[in-house]
Amino acid sequence: MTINITHIDTACVLLEINGYKILTDPTLDKAGKLYYHGAGTFSRKTGNPAITIDQLHDVDLVLLSHHQHRDNFDHNGKKFAQTVPLIISTNPAARAIKGITGLHDWESYAIDTPKVPGLKITATPAQHHPWWVPEFLAGKVIGFVIEFDAQQHGVIYISGDTVYFKGIEQVARMYRIDIGIFHVGSVEIRYLTGCSRYTMNSDDLLRSAEILKPQKIIPIHYKGWSHFKEKENTLRAKIAGDRDVSSKTVFLTPGVKTVI
Repeated sequence: MTINITHIDTACVLLEINGYKILTDPTLDKAGKLYYHGAGTFSRKTGNPAITIDQLHDVDLVLLSHHQHRDNFDHNGKKFAQTVPLIISTNPAARAIKGITGLHDWESYAIDTPKVPGLKITATPAQHHPWWVPEFLAGKVIGFVIEFDAQQHGVIYISGDTVYFKGIEQVARMYRIDIGIFHVGSVEIRYLTGCSRYTMNSDDLLRSAEILKPQKIIPIHYKGWSHFKEKENTLRAKIAGDRDVSSKTVFLTPGVKTVI
């Protein structure tokens, strides 16, 4: 079974599994605008998508970790998602936007496609806020496990926007991870909550890798917005300092299809 991945923008990647196309967290707007994300939070988009809407064809599924923040679901991303036959996201997203299928934590959705027999998507828990900030301020977020019959070395895990928390350990107990796709970048809203983090930084990524033991590690969601506070060179240096993690990590070149 051939698996390709193309990084497009932020947490937006195109996964192609034997020709079945899965787009994650669609962000397809150009750089420059200031966006309001709710609860008094603003940030500016500083990076452009590597692929335009016109270059995306025949996408079968959108996996949307959450709908409420523009760095994971911007205007063009939403416009494109509504042309895709299936969108899987949170239950709040399903209530807010017509046509979205919502999942509870650990709930699964089976997809019948001859391209990928046995394809199943399971929602995993995510904590998109510091421990002391209530969830309703940031909103509900999920990650995803992708399973199918031909997998030999474990599942594909997408963290969603999350810090390290006990839910990562639950995933580790329940699944053998082949490919781990991690949202990092250390999102911080310093004018509201100081240096408290809303997504993983490199230390969280290393800790997650130790617990989950993925065969491949793919960091995404670490540049392109003003609220990402850990620089890419810091992330790369931390990963390079851990021999085991470094040997498993693949940094994607935006717009370039990579076989994984």
